[in-house]
Amino acid sequence: MRFIRTKAVVAGLGLALSLAACGDAGSDGGETVDVDVAEDAAAEFEDGTRMKELAEAGTIKIGVKYDQPGIGFKGAADDMPVGFDPEMGKILAANLGIAAEDIEWVETISDNREPFLQEGEVDLVIASYSITDERRAIVGQAGPYYVTGQQLLVRSDSDIESLADVEGTEVCSVTGSTSLENIKAEGAQPRGFDTYSECVDQVLDGTVDAMTTDGAILLGYAAEQPDDLKVVVEPFSEERYGIGYSLDYPEMCEWINETVTASFEDGSWEEAFAVTLGEAGVEAPEQPELDPCPSA
Repeated sequence: MRFIRTKAVVAGLGLALSLAACGDAGSDGGETVDVDVAEDAAAEFEDGTRMKELAEAGTIKIGVKYDQPGIGFKGAADDMPVGFDPEMGKILAANLGIAAEDIEWVETISDNREPFLQEGEVDLVIASYSITDERRAIVGQAGPYYVTGQQLLVRSDSDIESLADVEGTEVCSVTGSTSLENIKAEGAQPRGFDTYSECVDQVLDGTVDAMTTDGAILLGYAAEQPDDLKVVVEPFSEERYGIGYSLDYPEMCEWINETVTASFEDGSWEEAFAVTLGEAGVEAPEQPELDPCPSA
């Protein structure tokens, strides 16, 4: 059964989302936002839809990363993850009448995103989850809600300003990543490390000249240490971040897209960016055009 809630209702609830910055939210030093929760949300959804079931249950399981500052991060002492992806999760949950404290956050790594959706371990995956045809063959991916691309993270005093400047320099990323292959093609000497944090440390102490991966990930690290690090060069690849859902509930696609669209229109998406990735000193990018949902 398809989702048949009217766009007018979605827009109305979207306009009700007001985001107000609150205090420190976790060990990454960033801020989080409060979202007004829709009242009596269950009554607005068609019987039999997953959205109505979740609204009636009053809780939702959302998979996010715990190790990507600015995107999805949760320190050992934190109550909940913070970052742009969790903020998008809060916007979606609020549309269902679910408050942030009633979201069940589930740590999701790259390798388990599809299994978690297929096995019902989570209801949504919002975890720097690039949209691909291969993934869409086995799970749903709505969006994109954010488009990023490969860039460079350098020290604030670095002379690297363009992609041409990396020729002959040492540039790190995580071992086995396509980012290393791409930067090697630009004439750099690639260095692989097990984790992004190791790579950042190498940039900070001058062992390597730059780090490369998705710009969104780099912005998160730059936001942690804006006096010491900066993101440079225009993106030289494209990664379209989507929101994953189970193909058992195809009606979720329209709901996700319309809720994200409402967040574009009412400013809550831009506010979520500002208090997370925007802490790196960059303005919110252009809002992406969302892909149409598959036909029933």
